[in-house]
Amino acid sequence: MTVKPIPEGYTTVTPWIISYDTAGLMSYLTRAFDAVELARVVDGEGRIGHAEMRIGNAVVMMFDSKPGWPRTPAFLRLYVPDADATHRQAVGAGGTSVTEVTHLYFGDRVGRVRDPFGNLWWIQTRVEDVSPEEMEQRLSDPVFAKAMEYVQTADFF
Repeated sequence: MTVKPIPEGYTTVTPWIISYDTAGLMSYLTRAFDAVELARVVDGEGRIGHAEMRIGNAVVMMFDSKPGWPRTPAFLRLYVPDADATHRQAVGAGGTSVTEVTHLYFGDRVGRVRDPFGNLWWIQTRVEDVSPEEMEQRLSDPVFAKAMEYVQTADFF
């Protein structure tokens, strides 16, 4: 039997979030993104030493930070079937909208939400395939230029 170098259900890159409250983060991810818990290992002091959740087709790993560690917010892109609905769901679950969902020049609708633990989620849906030539033209279109300015000047924190 041949061992697969990448385990079933994982991708080449797997994000790992360090959180001061991993249990709370896991609860939020379940409500915000319909995440499914795959694993949770709690140490003798009650801290989560390792946890895994599946969001869509990706695994996200996480663990509790040690006392005294600085906060390390993650920045994550989440492609979903409906960015508008997922953005509303993430805000309804306790997140803060950083940018409303906006149609950008490269063909995605993009909104950003900061979760209650400081992580920033780019919530995106591809709504059209745009050629490189069309993207270049759109960069000078005032509508798309204004949309880019809006998302680029947002305060993440």
